[in-house]
Amino acid sequence: MSSTDLTHGVALAIVRHVSESAPGPVSVVVADDHGEVVASLRMDGAALDTELNARRKAYTAARSDATTTRALAVKVAGAPTELASFDPFFSFFLGGVAILVGGDRVGAVGVSGLPGEVDERLALDAIAAAGLESPS
Repeated sequence: MSSTDLTHGVALAIVRHVSESAPGPVSVVVADDHGEVVASLRMDGAALDTELNARRKAYTAARSDATTTRALAVKVAGAPTELASFDPFFSFFLGGVAILVGGDRVGAVGVSGLPGEVDERLALDAIAAAGLESPS
């Protein structure tokens, strides 16, 4: 895979991994490096709002200067006045993780529906299962 491409097949593999390993119903979104949706799924039983939350998490990890929603939340915790300059679609909830190829961001995964630590772990594990890198 080129460092600028996130194929539909890879995105579907990530979605499939999350849906098969999640301990409860979640929504998962895989976005390209612009934050645009490549593949998504809202599992049976996942609340409707988890779909938008997962999309926002993926968008944030794809477009912000941080490679995870966790890192962005930490960044603004010490300087809340910076929030005024952020994209209003950004999310600060755990579960958004950038997808890296050769250190370059090619997209991101957002998972929503379970506690943030679980959402984040599902995203990290799915990226690894697809043979890609995530931020350390």
